[in-house]
Amino acid sequence: MNVLITGAAGGLGRAFAIECGRRGYRLFLTDVNKDGLMCIRRGLERQFGTTVAAIDCDLTRAKSVDRMLAVIDRYNIRFDMLLNIAGIDFEGGFMGRERENVVNIVALNNAATLRITHAALERRRSGRPFTIVFVSSLASMFPMPLKAVYAASKRFLLDFSISLRQELKDCDVNVLTLCPGGLATTPEALRGIAVQGFWGNATTNSLETVARKTLDLALAGKGLYIPGGLNRLLSLLGKIIPRPLVAAVIYKRWRRAQSRWPTFTAN
Repeated sequence: MNVLITGAAGGLGRAFAIECGRRGYRLFLTDVNKDGLMCIRRGLERQFGTTVAAIDCDLTRAKSVDRMLAVIDRYNIRFDMLLNIAGIDFEGGFMGRERENVVNIVALNNAATLRITHAALERRRSGRPFTIVFVSSLASMFPMPLKAVYAASKRFLLDFSISLRQELKDCDVNVLTLCPGGLATTPEALRGIAVQGFWGNATTNSLETVARKTLDLALAGKGLYIPGGLNRLLSLLGKIIPRPLVAAVIYKRWRRAQSRWPTFTAN
């Protein structure tokens, strides 16, 4: 199986790359972090003996993506699976961030994901099933003050993936949306989990478990995966409780948690 993984140099992307390598899949990895990308490539080849190609690419820039696609086409590489892992978030309120930080969330989480998904579908292996995984978030289930742009960008991915799944179901394409809670992907993410106390720890998911179960469910034809019983319960409550009330409760909790943020970022 030929698998294209974005955001493969660290965090969840790295976990997916390792799980795919363990299964013997042939991998094409991309990330903006060239050094990290080459490191994971060497590690996968050494540990699993699988075929791994890797090209650093800024998915938010069309010309950078076109250069990567030119290499893919030069060697006539065709894919069976796309794992859309690349994404970003910034902690804090809307007006507490630089303007371009806010815009970059949408540029990577949404625009870049659409760009690479369209390109990968054009380069699927003929006559074989194709699988797409989008990484949304538990945050996509709620309006989230102080994480408003991130949550909205993940809601876009959730709605888009559900629509695309319906659109492509007769073309032997399965689309699965992954909606995890917290993930220990970066030092900033770890601090974000820590300041939330009990709820941060209770809704956090293991990277390795998420990667393994996501692949299993996607290949089984499933369309949605929310890891963790508590997270599934919270997603259900988000559908029942009026959204303005949900926003008010989340704002109160996040404002309290983020008031502790400087204590953690200083460590």
